Amino acid sequence: MKSPKHTLRVRVLAPSLAAVLAALPLAGCSAQGDHGSAREKADAATRPEFRRFYGQRLKWRDCGDVECARLTVPRDYAHPGDGKTFVLPVARAATADEGRRIGTLVYNPGGPGESGVADLKEGGAESFGAKARARFDIVSFDPRGVAGSRPALDCPEDEEDTAEDDGAEEQPPVPRTAAARARALADARTEATACRRGSRGLLPHVGTRDAARDLDVLRAALGERKLTYVGWSYGTHLGTRYAEQFPRRVRAMVLDGAVDPSLGWAQRALSEGTGFRRAVDDYATQCPDVVGTGCPGANPEEIRRLIHDLYARAEHDPLPVDGEEEGLGATEVVDAVSVAMYTPEEQWKPLSAALRAAARGDGTKLAALSEDEEAEETEEAEEADGPGAPEPAPRSRAAGTAVDDSDDSDGSGDSLDNSDAAILAVSCADTAYPRTAEPYWNALDRAEKTAGLYGVSSVLSVLACKDLPAGTPRPRRVAAEGVAPVLVVGTTGDPATPYEEAESLAEQFPGGMLLTYEAPGHTAYGRGDACVTQRVDDYLVGLRAVPDGTTC
Repeated sequence: MKSPKHTLRVRVLAPSLAAVLAALPLAGCSAQGDHGSAREKADAATRPEFRRFYGQRLKWRDCGDVECARLTVPRDYAHPGDGKTFVLPVARAATADEGRRIGTLVYNPGGPGESGVADLKEGGAESFGAKARARFDIVSFDPRGVAGSRPALDCPEDEEDTAEDDGAEEQPPVPRTAAARARALADARTEATACRRGSRGLLPHVGTRDAARDLDVLRAALGERKLTYVGWSYGTHLGTRYAEQFPRRVRAMVLDGAVDPSLGWAQRALSEGTGFRRAVDDYATQCPDVVGTGCPGANPEEIRRLIHDLYARAEHDPLPVDGEEEGLGATEVVDAVSVAMYTPEEQWKPLSAALRAAARGDGTKLAALSEDEEAEETEEAEEADGPGAPEPAPRSRAAGTAVDDSDDSDGSGDSLDNSDAAILAVSCADTAYPRTAEPYWNALDRAEKTAGLYGVSSVLSVLACKDLPAGTPRPRRVAAEGVAPVLVVGTTGDPATPYEEAESLAEQFPGGMLLTYEAPGHTAYGRGDACVTQRVDDYLVGLRAVPDGTTC
């Protein structure tokens, strides 16, 4: 994450920010109550004013290895006849066995702000087990305001403000003084102002409540009576919202990397910060099992001390980076370490090499990790790791995929990567954030005591929401009476959506089932564990229940 923009990749929000925003509680984004009227939503398909939307049939065309189409939805569901719409790209990977086809499976890869179309075009169907791929057409879409959506969100960086900041004193990672806090608030206000200007009135209409209604229009356009759905990370948020509004239209739903909607914004920031702190501790403890002989310390305590010392050193003396005038400060080092917690099997080896180099005073490899660059940017994992370069980091459920910025309103080509704008705008729209500064500083103090710099980053990440449209004020438990049994998947070492939230969400759904994956890393399904794949596929295909207490 590049301070103060907190980027995960070159211009995407960092793991601490991305995960916090990706997983914030869905308190709603309109003037209606927390849940609205379930009957009203269920009847929408038959109401005259929605007939033209629900009556659509998608027109598929080839676009590379998948098929693409586009879906039109109302911009404002309270005024569906005003002529204002979103046009959303949709992509489909059809099953090769049409004779055994059950129907369509729709998924969301995470975010908020990730392009489902780009994910599917880049191999997203491979995240599903062979059994599920054989029985379903796999479909994803760009949510309203995201990527190829027309119109799309835009929260541009203020170039004049950036130029002024070039000569400013480095912002400390923990703003404790009045001056540092004033500057943090000013930076956040600038970001919010740019988002308001660039997004041209879209901000009140990009919340997850409306995106879930779009999902129901998509279900109808696909010709499905009920929805089969898989959501990762933020996608669990979208799925929960759908289940609340259309409980009797759910056939099967898998929520992996779950978000607990009963947590308030400050509780969620603390949960996420604590998750990353624990994940880094897991790295120190489990590094030999995953990395082998290439760990940056002889024992867990040495690794913890090295990371702590790097944070302290970089705060006062940024680590030099090849080809860059500015080095890595403490915030950037935290970001680089945090992003490697998403997929340990792919990222802990290059992280270990980067930490060894940083201990020698070279931050180049850490910078490459922070920016999610290819494996060649991190070079060989040194002699201790054996021959060959480390694997490149996979598509992260919170990171997203960079795509070109050509027009793609029909989903057939590449589209704008506006994930940094969308993750901010959507998350702020979904949660009621305080309008004064004091609650943020109170939350920051608690988060620092509990989770150190990881907690601090989680709170600072949401400062811009103070000045953006927000949702209704109360966190709430799931209300989805009549929904089919929902499968929640929780990973015990998940940094971004801690396991406790999966436990809570499964308990909140009537008939909810919890599948536990004992491993580090973010999410479970699609990471290659045969036990998880079998359980999820059996549920999706045959609606086979997962017994209480099942662990992989």
